[in-house]
Amino acid sequence: MTLAELSRSGRSPQLPLSIELADAAGPANLVLQRLLRVLPGQRYVGVAEWRGRKVLAKLLVGGKAARAFQRELHGARLLAGQGLPTPLLLADGLREGEGGWLLFEYLDNAESLGDAWRAVEGQPLLSAEQQAVLGEALALVARLHSQGLWQDDLHLDNLLRHNGQLFIIDGGGVRGETPGQPLSRDKVLENLGVFFAQLPVELESFIEELLVHYLLANGEHALLVETLLKDIDKVRRWRLRDYLRKIGRDCSLFSARRGASVLRVVRRRDESRLAPLLADPDAAIAAGQALKLGGTSTVARVEQAGRQLVVKRYNIKGFAHWLKRFWRPSRAWHSWVEGNRLDFLGIATPKPLALLELRSLWLRRRAYLITEYAAGEDIIARFKPCLDAPGQAGSPPEAELQALDLLFAALLRERISHGDFKGSNLLWQNGRWVLIDLDAMQQHLSAHSFARAYARDRARFLRNWPADSRLFQLLDERLPQVPGTCPE
Repeated sequence: MTLAELSRSGRSPQLPLSIELADAAGPANLVLQRLLRVLPGQRYVGVAEWRGRKVLAKLLVGGKAARAFQRELHGARLLAGQGLPTPLLLADGLREGEGGWLLFEYLDNAESLGDAWRAVEGQPLLSAEQQAVLGEALALVARLHSQGLWQDDLHLDNLLRHNGQLFIIDGGGVRGETPGQPLSRDKVLENLGVFFAQLPVELESFIEELLVHYLLANGEHALLVETLLKDIDKVRRWRLRDYLRKIGRDCSLFSARRGASVLRVVRRRDESRLAPLLADPDAAIAAGQALKLGGTSTVARVEQAGRQLVVKRYNIKGFAHWLKRFWRPSRAWHSWVEGNRLDFLGIATPKPLALLELRSLWLRRRAYLITEYAAGEDIIARFKPCLDAPGQAGSPPEAELQALDLLFAALLRERISHGDFKGSNLLWQNGRWVLIDLDAMQQHLSAHSFARAYARDRARFLRNWPADSRLFQLLDERLPQVPGTCPE
């Protein structure tokens, strides 16, 4: 196969495949064995064999191949030229009209710091293990900055640990200000903003402590935490907008099909497993365990390939109801967006897996939402023993109250209102409160509109318990208020 043919092979070319390339030693076949990342028609990154050696191959094809190749090559040379730990570039080349290639030393059994972080992220904030991962990353980022370089897409998965040493990968995102001289303070703060924006928001209170790891390796500038927090907030908001633009289109994360008769979006990694369910969701609902049999919606728990899922069907009750619904985004789409929003922000909700809208000549009919199943106990049942218990025994466990504090703080920070905050929509699972039934959820641009919506949410939440109960009074005292919306 040639690079030109590879560019037409789509997202899943048949492997292994052989591509004829050449370097100073002459032509040789690259045998691509496993793909790690694919941008169809543009970029294929994978594990390959080259001249009897295992390599990481970056194959750049399509109309933008030459530009992408030069950017990758320039970044790799910048890293190597400044003595920074990065995989050795073994061969590279550009074939006019076809594409380019870069072959790197393959770091066998390497672990990304992203994987290391995911293994410890459920621990208490800034545990010793968490601090070790982030401290290791910040020390290497500091070395990068001390040499006048930065990485546009700075995140933990671009740092690999191999045989006790940390390596920087993805030279395509590496830029230089004045290579060999320390990066300017504005660039340092901007790049650290990119790094911290991808970590849990709750870690912000520990940023000053974490920066010690950076400053020990690069103390060139005094770093103002207030300025850094502004950069972090700006990047976070950009990343959320960018992510929400992807949830309805075909990309590396989602498989999407739009047409006059259907809209179907599914997480790409779940596409094959969910295909039978999406082919006949009504049969799955009928065979599953009914959770709700309402006029406007039907909810069932189903099992698919050994996995517990929830399928929610949004019904059309009749012609008059259809006239109100066919011309606007379905409630399934709204819940899909809000579920992905919460998931991205780290606010617990069952992960949305797929969306299906049935249409007639683009006019919407029934719609379906598929999510993971949350098996937790709702907050009314969870707190029921506290209602009649005397004295201190009437208080819920402090861990559950603190988790509630974190949830409300997150909703306030992100200006998100639920819209139907009854107790059955809040489940306790794995030490967190999980929000479900997101049909009326909204993220507000206006502080004024959010304040009113939050006041309604708070009042609805408290109505889950008698106003004269000790539990009601405890929660009323504990839950945050928006100034001007609740009595002091």
